[in-house]
Amino acid sequence: MDEGSPSAKIPPASTDELPFETALTRLEGIVQTLEKGDLELEAALAAFEQGVALSRHCTAQLEVAERRIQVLVREGAGFAARPFSGPEDAD
Repeated sequence: MDEGSPSAKIPPASTDELPFETALTRLEGIVQTLEKGDLELEAALAAFEQGVALSRHCTAQLEVAERRIQVLVREGAGFAARPFSGPEDAD
């Protein structure tokens, strides 16, 4: 891979320990690079694979956060799981 090529700017997707924000930023960068359409096929496939891994990592972290929120919702003397309602649900 050429150091000056757009695919050289895409960091490898070792997602195991990435914080959510870092993974999301990397995923957004990959999407922008792929949308430009100037990668060679193999580089585009590698970037896509990295994007899928990052997307799965972000989704898993969001699911963990959602479970934590459900546990923290108190109802009476015990805990009750309720769906999280975000700002869009407040209207």
